[in-house]
Amino acid sequence: MAYKILAILLVSSLFAADIFAEEQEVPLFVDGTVRVSAEEMIELFEIHDDLVIVDSRKKSDLAAGFIEGAMALPNTETSAKTLAQNIASKTTPVVFYCDGIKCDRSSKAAKIALAEGYKNIYWFRGGIQEWEAKGLPVALP
Repeated sequence: MAYKILAILLVSSLFAADIFAEEQEVPLFVDGTVRVSAEEMIELFEIHDDLVIVDSRKKSDLAAGFIEGAMALPNTETSAKTLAQNIASKTTPVVFYCDGIKCDRSSKAAKIALAEGYKNIYWFRGGIQEWEAKGLPVALP
């Protein structure tokens, strides 16, 4: 009986830890990137003709909308090869975003780009949630 109770407590604590981990916010900053807001994203559009916007969410998430002009490159598919296929050079300005402050996909993708030597990396921490909350337009597939 004691083993059953111990097993239940162990499974419960693992489940609770998993839930807690999902609810934690991502870091405030990613070293080597410039964190931007939705308004700063608009400025980047105006300043950089060659700006690449990377939506790091799962492809299934795009059905709900994405920032127009963004390319879908989930963080799980971000690699030296996929970055090189989609970004002209390692100095091309690139913005990574995902769902928002509870999603770590874009921070992971930005870290991969940094590790591969990309220099002009912006991180839109607020992601699509901030974009939509500010009434900015989203594209649909």
